[in-house]
Amino acid sequence: MRTAHETRCCVAGCGPAGAILALLLARAGVDVVVLEKHGDFLRDFRGDTIHPSTLEILDELGLAERFLRLPHSRAETLTLRTSAGDTLRFGFRGVPTKYPYIVFVPQWDFLDFIAAEAKRYPAFHLVMNAEVTDVVWDGEAVRGLRYRAADGEREVRASLAVGADGRESRTRDALGLPRVAASPPVDVFWFRLSRRARDGAGVQAVIGPGHFIALLDRGDYWQVGYTIGKGEADTVRGQGLDALRRSFASLVPALADRAGELRTWDQVKLLRVRADRLTRWHVPGFLAIGDAAHAMSPVGGVGINVAIQDAVVAANRLWRPLRDGAVPVEALAAVQRERQLSVRATQVMQEFMHRQLLARNLRSTSPPRIPPMVRLALKTPGLGALIPRLVALGINRPHVESPARAGTAAAGA
Repeated sequence: MRTAHETRCCVAGCGPAGAILALLLARAGVDVVVLEKHGDFLRDFRGDTIHPSTLEILDELGLAERFLRLPHSRAETLTLRTSAGDTLRFGFRGVPTKYPYIVFVPQWDFLDFIAAEAKRYPAFHLVMNAEVTDVVWDGEAVRGLRYRAADGEREVRASLAVGADGRESRTRDALGLPRVAASPPVDVFWFRLSRRARDGAGVQAVIGPGHFIALLDRGDYWQVGYTIGKGEADTVRGQGLDALRRSFASLVPALADRAGELRTWDQVKLLRVRADRLTRWHVPGFLAIGDAAHAMSPVGGVGINVAIQDAVVAANRLWRPLRDGAVPVEALAAVQRERQLSVRATQVMQEFMHRQLLARNLRSTSPPRIPPMVRLALKTPGLGALIPRLVALGINRPHVESPARAGTAAAGA
């Protein structure tokens, strides 16, 4: 027997998009239930590059100063070098922002921080260990979400259901929303290696014959992204872990003494890189945002920030109709219209980097060079300043409009 709960908005997934949307709605006095299938947020190798666009949003919410007290590392400059010694850098000092740097915070810390802030508002309700399995229909409209809890099947009835449940979205798939998929040429092995002060800091990338390696400063360790050709994970594993260690050491000799820290394949996680976007994000009573609406490549680390911008636009457009009790389809369509150009432009930028930095290099066995098109783009007046700005702020970064409703914060919070 199913039990049901009534609310204004029900969100599938407490990732960055779902958490920020729920916080904004709760601040505006909209009753919101978030269903998170896990019992905590402790999942490694998730997007945790917080760009200036997200820091500015947190600043508008009065949260940036407290957020930046969390343990974190910063990158003001991104460095790209080749195993042949060629180097290229660009930074964010010229970007018109209060926060000209990228912040690295584990995603579980970010989500714990946002959830704690949201819990200050009585309108916010977070249900953990709640795996969304389907949408609830009422005639021609979605009227909630069905989920599996420890004590059985449950339903949340809502004026609006939001799919923020990631690139493997159950809600999106249940509705059969139309999707266009790209074909990134790579997958990525993620692993950790210890970091020492003499290693340098920030974000570093290395191009070598057949591989592209990203080094992300996580304070006391490097998070390493080691690209492989699409679908080649089993082949690489079959060559043995020692072959991976030797390859890494040859491409990043400064960290060669750390390669031995990889002792088992359990330390190496595979990310199957996908990039896609829905051509329609909504049906009556339902809206998809974040990776559920458009899965991003890890190139540029922009995915979490694009998802958060979706959440801000959705809150701006929907808090009033949700408080009034009904959300017209036109309001849902307006969210997609406002966001789809920025999403598409970001994916085009990623596709350019796929072609120029990844695909060519994976096919090459000769000493790599930074592609002339990339170097030319960064040195061209106007365009050279535009690329760091796009990475930092995206296109048409939204501003928070949903108000903090007087008297809704929990007393003494």
